[in-house]
Amino acid sequence: MPDSVPTPSASPAAPAGEHWPAPVARQPVRARVCLPGSKSVTNRALILAALSETPCVVRRPLVSRDSELMVGALRALGTQVTEVDSGDPDVPDLAVTPVAPRGPAAVDVGNAGTVMRFVPPLAALASGDVSFDGDPRARERPVDELLGALRALGADIDDGGRGALPMTIHGVGSVRGGEVTLDASGSSQFVSALLLSGARFTEGVHVRHEGPPVPSQPHLDMTVEMLRAAGVRVTTGENSWRVEPGPVRASEITVEPDLSNAAPFLAAALVSKGEVTVQGWPEHTTQPGDALRDLFTRMGGEVSRSGEDLTLRGTGEIHGITADLRDVGELTPTIAAVAALADSPSRLTGIAHLRRHETDRIAALAAEINRLGGDVEELPDGLLIRPRALHGGVFHSYDDHRMATSGAVIGLAVPGVEVENIATTRKTLPDFPGLWSEVLA
Repeated sequence: MPDSVPTPSASPAAPAGEHWPAPVARQPVRARVCLPGSKSVTNRALILAALSETPCVVRRPLVSRDSELMVGALRALGTQVTEVDSGDPDVPDLAVTPVAPRGPAAVDVGNAGTVMRFVPPLAALASGDVSFDGDPRARERPVDELLGALRALGADIDDGGRGALPMTIHGVGSVRGGEVTLDASGSSQFVSALLLSGARFTEGVHVRHEGPPVPSQPHLDMTVEMLRAAGVRVTTGENSWRVEPGPVRASEITVEPDLSNAAPFLAAALVSKGEVTVQGWPEHTTQPGDALRDLFTRMGGEVSRSGEDLTLRGTGEIHGITADLRDVGELTPTIAAVAALADSPSRLTGIAHLRRHETDRIAALAAEINRLGGDVEELPDGLLIRPRALHGGVFHSYDDHRMATSGAVIGLAVPGVEVENIATTRKTLPDFPGLWSEVLA
């Protein structure tokens, strides 16, 4: 439990679109944090459970908008997903009873990249039409390479020639599969999507990437590791992934804590000269968030482990950093927020793909930090951040959960920061404002 912590005014969640006064850390933050489950693991686990030959229980899943959208998509296709007692009334386990996917069905992807990309290959196995649509931003996010690959593998897809949502998949109950080449530099999820369902394609799937480097390699490693744990035969090479046709057998999948969501809480220790411990940090993990240990050490923190706990202690110094974040791009908003409070410039590169995430995160970070008096320059593939004294003001979230939490981090050190639409954090954290207030109070 938190101890010897500051006493900011507790800030409940503001209604969507309104402004949330970010609490200021007036004393060192000292807290223990138990994080909700990983979105990336939860939504991969749900896809594998839906494809399994046996019923499966997903333990300690994330309860958030993105996971609820995935559950809704699977239910629309006929999969039975039921909440069961886990011993924690706030986080029920999910019992998944797979059935052959079927249409007609309508899938709402919201603005969840995992739903808009992982579900179409599953829907291509359905009998009947399956339509996809989502939030306005979802219609701007890239799915064209995935749709082209699915067509090459035998799927019938009508997207009106847009290469984007909305679209309809005309399922015939099977997908031929085979070999396909695509450019996955826009998102590693294009590859993961095909691999997750590939064992159920008649010929399996062999995916080759041609183009600039694929970002978020840890997420690809996560997909491969979870497939193998479900008995699927997967081989990998340089820019090449092959899934053999065969059964998927998943009876139980336990979800790790979301290490990317640890970023703002560990940042709180660094920014406030405090100490934050995250419970249950896995010793071995494929999650990109594990890179926080190295990144925040380079920025001035001290990291230690004790059993399953990981602790970051702020030393009173915050250094700028030069870092290629290609593999861990989702950490960029928090790293940028801390960099804006550092004692030297930072150069963050390798993240051009962030321009097509929930929002253009490169442009958004530059605009919002500069709005508070900062000096941030957009690079073709990243950000150059020159720290300057910041002042209060509205920090816009752009309906992007990681933008909202980065505003909260800056608010720890800068009085008067108000985060617009903090409720968007529910995408991957059920109650960020409540958890933030607990950590600070």
